[in-house]
Amino acid sequence: MKILAIESSCDETAAAVVEDGRQILSNIVATQVEEHRLYGGVVPEIASRRHAEAISGVTREALQAADVTLADIDAVAVTAHPGLIGALLVGVNFAKGLAFSANKPLVPVHHLRGHIASNYPSHPDLKPPFLCLVVSGGHTHLVLCEDYTTFRIIGRTRDDAAGECFDKAARAMGMPYPGGIALDKRAEGGDPHAFVLPHPKVEGSPFDFSFSGLKTAVLNQLHNAKQRDITLNIEDLCASLRFTVADILVSKTVAAAKEYGMSTVVLAGGVSANSELRRQMQAACDKEGFKLYMPPLSLCGDNAAMIGAQGYYEFLAGNVADLSLNASATMSIE
Repeated sequence: MKILAIESSCDETAAAVVEDGRQILSNIVATQVEEHRLYGGVVPEIASRRHAEAISGVTREALQAADVTLADIDAVAVTAHPGLIGALLVGVNFAKGLAFSANKPLVPVHHLRGHIASNYPSHPDLKPPFLCLVVSGGHTHLVLCEDYTTFRIIGRTRDDAAGECFDKAARAMGMPYPGGIALDKRAEGGDPHAFVLPHPKVEGSPFDFSFSGLKTAVLNQLHNAKQRDITLNIEDLCASLRFTVADILVSKTVAAAKEYGMSTVVLAGGVSANSELRRQMQAACDKEGFKLYMPPLSLCGDNAAMIGAQGYYEFLAGNVADLSLNASATMSIE
């Protein structure tokens, strides 16, 4: 079964053709990073306009790269939520028109479910149930994946997401957008134990996260140094922040896996590309005897292959929409 997938939830216009949820036949991404870098972050109105300009060409290229036509496609999957509403609407309305004109089923996909499914093409043996840490610029969730389309949140951030903490700290240090990637690179040359940073906890919710206080602690280090005319070692500060965030994420993930009897752990989301997080998670899972699955770096960021992978399982489960489908900026993965 071949799924044509569309992704436009933020600043990447993407289309892909995925077969049986596991084989990527094509995966085309048109990025807007350079344009948004001028503004230090994603400008929603610009993102929406660029999606409208790129989506037809990206979809055509995905079909050509997969060496298929619309007649060979069994269903059209599209990210319907969550994300920037204007950006989502471009993808949803394009997919609706395409599905209607080609007489194909329309499959709405949750963006975070897609991130989890980014592991399926590169790990043919991965099957639910498993525990997944979904970590990105806007989301930090611990999710029990009971089946391909059945999810239960057991932990989430109460304020900033991990990626948001990285991005805001990086911006305060004068790094270009996207800040998390720049911070990860600078951290490679620093001492992760140079700065003692807090490990915020959420009272009564052992698997919930809070990164706002950690972000503030880094900003205070920068402000205090400026007021005292002291030059901080930015590499050390980056390394210390990266180590602390990874330590928080890993420790809660391992504790949740033990609590819920899960021996398989999965990483997903843009921040799953973070090198320190990958190192720490691998070491912790090796120590505990857990099987760890991580997406390849090429599938950590937003892409359409992950939407096609999840779209296959949504289609099998009967999660098909009609032309009344609308995008929504927020929606639980459950």
